[in-house]
Amino acid sequence: MATGKVRPRRSKGPVVAVTGASSGAGRLLAGRLAEREEVKKVVAIDAHRGDVPGVTWRVVDVRDPLLSNRLSDVDVIVNLDLERSPDLEPRERRTHNVRGAQTVVTAAAAARVRRVILVTSAMVFGAGPDNEVPLNEDAPLLAEANTSIAGDYLEIEDLAANAPVTHPGLEITVVRPAALVGPGIDTVVTRHFEAPRLLTVKGSTPAWQFCHVDDLAAALELVIVEDIAGPVGVGCEGWLGAEEVMEITGKRGFELPASVTFGMAQRLHRLGMTPAPATDLHYVAYPWVVDCARLRDAGWKPLYDNATALRVLMDETAGRHAVVGRRVGGKEATMATAAGATLAAVGAAAAIRRARKRRRV
Repeated sequence: MATGKVRPRRSKGPVVAVTGASSGAGRLLAGRLAEREEVKKVVAIDAHRGDVPGVTWRVVDVRDPLLSNRLSDVDVIVNLDLERSPDLEPRERRTHNVRGAQTVVTAAAAARVRRVILVTSAMVFGAGPDNEVPLNEDAPLLAEANTSIAGDYLEIEDLAANAPVTHPGLEITVVRPAALVGPGIDTVVTRHFEAPRLLTVKGSTPAWQFCHVDDLAAALELVIVEDIAGPVGVGCEGWLGAEEVMEITGKRGFELPASVTFGMAQRLHRLGMTPAPATDLHYVAYPWVVDCARLRDAGWKPLYDNATALRVLMDETAGRHAVVGRRVGGKEATMATAAGATLAAVGAAAAIRRARKRRRV
């Protein structure tokens, strides 16, 4: 994106800060807001300067307690500085995500920022065979509070729920996107589609809903400009069934009983062979579709439908291979396809063990 002059601003309208503004959804949102006449100024915050034109850059780590010194003129702050990669060590990831959100809220309160928008995920609803499709935006949060990325989001949600008590007068809005897709997105869900075959749990009825990062940025823009209160769900309209997913991806599925699927995944995780706990597989086996009623009532429509978003995901993951969330080489993935479901996971684990032994020699 080329640099350019900061355009003249109207005297009215909020000053909006965006964390994580050098990449991903943060970069997209900062760029969109810079073009809005209703926004007085955009403050782009990140650990390093990005290339978004028309914004004021303030280089600071989102976890730095001195963040409050950079927010003196800010009315609204959106936190998009989040780590999602399954490869990141869980404690390191949680420290970044939760401490970052805590610092943003505390700094905003200290700087008398009017409103904080925290982006989490529809994963906080949990994924289960008995979930309604779609879930109401005010449905209870039933995800497990463990070391998974969903556990990070739950801690951020707790922070949001308690903020009005600890920081009276500070308005908190939570935004919960569906499974994200787009450039640079690497999650448990995207890696599911890097597998040679797609896992299904016996007796379950999958329902897939996606959210392209472009649509997340557009939704956040509307939440800011129209002052939409949360919690706010963001995603494509409707959902895809298993047959539609297999048709779009060109991949066959394999079915296993829940006890085998999750028991095997948990054993491999305990051995350090897979990056995510077994509960993360719930999000590729069971539905967690959210109804985006608040945005829809405000006139918002996503640019991407689920089928198009899935095709984007497949283009982004082309050439990559993963089994039970861990990336493997192409030869191993081909062998996994031939071996079938259980042997795929066991074969991946064996390959990892062999690689470790080779490194020791």
